[in-house]
Amino acid sequence: MKILQTSLAFIILFFISTSLKAQIPSGVYFSENENETHELKINDNYIIHTVYESSPAKFIMTAGGFYTLKDGIIHVDLEFDSDFAKDSLTELDIPYSMNNGKLLLKASSELEFEKSESLSQELDGEWLFATRGPDTGQERRGEESARKTLKFLKDGRFQWIAYHTETMKFSGSGGGTFSSKNGVYVENIEFFSKDNSRVGAELKFDYEIKGKDWHHTGLNSKGQEMYEIWGKR
Repeated sequence: MKILQTSLAFIILFFISTSLKAQIPSGVYFSENENETHELKINDNYIIHTVYESSPAKFIMTAGGFYTLKDGIIHVDLEFDSDFAKDSLTELDIPYSMNNGKLLLKASSELEFEKSESLSQELDGEWLFATRGPDTGQERRGEESARKTLKFLKDGRFQWIAYHTETMKFSGSGGGTFSSKNGVYVENIEFFSKDNSRVGAELKFDYEIKGKDWHHTGLNSKGQEMYEIWGKR
């Protein structure tokens, strides 16, 4: 009986350790290849991979969607792919492993990612553009809408992506660092698909959380007044 209990305990510990090894901790990961930066944003079920250059600034690609992990494979059901017009991809299967806290991805080439430092801020999370403000009960866009603009905020990094889930049309993306504190939201742009010359710009906005909505006001990148309402995804 004791031998059986010991064997069962060993089996349970084996499966627990195997399961833990298979998980990818949520966070933001970077892989640097000469002047090319690969950035991964990962939460419990969503992943975004973006590639860009810094000097000179050049946006290369971004793709993302909901993912599952099984047998050392990241399976991604893509919601967007900036290269869809060229590659027609709607899903990805990427072999991966974790080694001493580093994430290894084996696609066309092997990439080694290091996790950035965790940083918790008030606006952290995934947000979908809902409507222009002020809120007067007007129609809103949300999860049921095929046309989406997603803003992903985590560990001091932000990215917005505009896309259409039915046609896979990609309309644009930008990202970099952000801070949100005492009602002031600041973005520092490190990549921008529509205009590489915008890299290096700092944008400052006011924000207020009302229920599950983020009210976002200030001047946009063109210096025009804006009032956006984003809903928590």
